[in-house]
Amino acid sequence: MSHIDLFRTRNYIAGEWIDSARHYSVNDPATGQKLADVACAGADEANAAIAAAGLAGASWRRQLARDRGQVLRRWSQLMIERRDDLAALLTAEQGKPLAEARGEVAYAASFLEWFAEEGRRAYGEVVPTHKAGARVIVTKEPVGVVGAITPWNFPLAMVTRKVGAALAAGCTMVLKPSEETPLSAFALAVLGEQAGVPPGVFNVVSGDAPAIGQAVMASELVRKISFTGSTRVGKLLMRQASDTLKRVSLELGGNAPFIVFDDADIEAAVAGAIASKFRNAGQTCVCVNRFLVQDGIHDRFVERFAEAIRALKVAPGDAAGSEIGPLINAAALAKVERHVADAKGLGARVVVGGQPHALGGTFYQPTLLTEASPAMQFAQEETFGPIAACFRFRTDDEAIALANDTPFGLSAYFYSRDLARVWDVSERLQVGMVGVNEGLISTEVAPFGGVKESGMGREGSSHGLDDYLNLKYVLLGGLRNGA
Repeated sequence: MSHIDLFRTRNYIAGEWIDSARHYSVNDPATGQKLADVACAGADEANAAIAAAGLAGASWRRQLARDRGQVLRRWSQLMIERRDDLAALLTAEQGKPLAEARGEVAYAASFLEWFAEEGRRAYGEVVPTHKAGARVIVTKEPVGVVGAITPWNFPLAMVTRKVGAALAAGCTMVLKPSEETPLSAFALAVLGEQAGVPPGVFNVVSGDAPAIGQAVMASELVRKISFTGSTRVGKLLMRQASDTLKRVSLELGGNAPFIVFDDADIEAAVAGAIASKFRNAGQTCVCVNRFLVQDGIHDRFVERFAEAIRALKVAPGDAAGSEIGPLINAAALAKVERHVADAKGLGARVVVGGQPHALGGTFYQPTLLTEASPAMQFAQEETFGPIAACFRFRTDDEAIALANDTPFGLSAYFYSRDLARVWDVSERLQVGMVGVNEGLISTEVAPFGGVKESGMGREGSSHGLDDYLNLKYVLLGGLRNGA
């Protein structure tokens, strides 16, 4: 790293870097080697961060939206200027290929830039009045202190998608990043400070997750929780939020289908399949979990898909040309192995891969299975690994029934050149996001989020700002009726 000041291992509270009595290790998933000993925050640090956010909130919300936007825009610019350093740090602690890490930096910065502008458009309303001599006014104002909990798979983008909207709206934040990848969040705090984020507006605490979580959830000062992670934890947080009636935004698990119809462009479908399945070694919430391929095109698609999978380069993220890095930890590897063993036991055929990689550690071969069935674990559980499983189908109705046969509803993809089918399938898929003839759908300009057990609320777009704003109705009476 050319800017070593980005490498921090202490928690960031009220503009100060705070050590703790306890520490925990952050390791490189590609090698297992220790990267850093990080200060282990607990309830005391979490409560200090909440108090700091509360104190900072009064002045931050009074700043002009334009001025808050200037801070966010500068923050975004600093991320781009430090792109190589941020990418190197991200790859070291998370494992994804360096090219993907560089892409994530740009993607993360885009949310700060987007909300720098969007914060100026938190428009209110003047409603036609219900009585003479009065006016009905509706305004929007920040919800207050926000508790944000982010995962390890996108340790920069999952933060900026929340903090950009929150700070633009006039809120302050206490962030708990994953203990697997806190270094990226700390680096982001360094750049935020340089960009002019006032002390206490953005705080970062990482360590004892239950203790931090309990403090945040119990606090009456924290008025909103924004969480990205598993459905199991999301349900727990929603129950806990009820005690203080916090607002809740949840971006949870997925089980994305990828439908290939007979009229699809095979080459385009294969390219989309590679992008949407194997990015970050399959460790994304919008990764495809089930490939549904129509009879007439099934064998040709599988043949071309297998060729493309074999060509993927598995290597540590910082190796030249790396396309598939390691899984995040041993538990992730065990889940992938369990899903493959279950599928094979129920009749699936391994076309490519199907074994841990020769590199050892948590590396796993990019894998293609066919003859998949709804009885297999990955038909209902999110695999979060480089496993592609193909199901056959005959009719459109069968494909849609299979696609919707899951408690999750985050994203879906399909390939077809029939315009009538495109509209029909898009409307019938029970998900929050659909990619039609596209394998990558995430962008700051569109609302990101799901339905059913994939969560509630939206991130990105103008709708993402609304999740951090309360509506206030003002009845202004005692006015003249006018001539």
